[in-house]
Amino acid sequence: MTFAPFLAAAAAEGSKGIPQQIAETFGWNPTLFFSQLISFLVVAFLLQKFAYQPILQILAERRQKIADGLASADKAKAELANTHAKIQELLGQAGVQANKIIEEARTAAARVGELEAQKAIATANDIIAKAKLANQSELVRLKGELRQEFGRLVVAAAGQASGKILTADDQKRLAEEANRQLAA
Repeated sequence: MTFAPFLAAAAAEGSKGIPQQIAETFGWNPTLFFSQLISFLVVAFLLQKFAYQPILQILAERRQKIADGLASADKAKAELANTHAKIQELLGQAGVQANKIIEEARTAAARVGELEAQKAIATANDIIAKAKLANQSELVRLKGELRQEFGRLVVAAAGQASGKILTADDQKRLAEEANRQLAA
């Protein structure tokens, strides 16, 4: 941009001052300028008082709310981390307690199993002892029957061998003798 047109206009009007010439070229009116300046200052003051300051105050309040929100979020995050740590600790303790309870249950089950095994062994021993007693009494009974049968057979065989009929005393004596020999 060149200043030639301005310089030419200033040289053409030579008698007037340069500032006055520039003002006339651009159509500057001092009265209008000062009235607009006063209007601008009034509007600027009103905007400053009723718009700019409240907006700054609202922005400051919002900054404070945002800062409070961030602080609350940080606090909540810290509490969440603390709660998470407590939960992990409680889960660990619960696991330890569960393992302890399981171990105690296994020990108790082993004790109960051992007691039941001992009871079963004792019951089996009782059954065996009773069976032995029953066998012995049955053996004694069968031996007695066998003696009687043997004595009867001896008497019958002696009667057939001698060819005579034995008397009751003879039969008794032969049976007793056979029993004595059998017992020895």
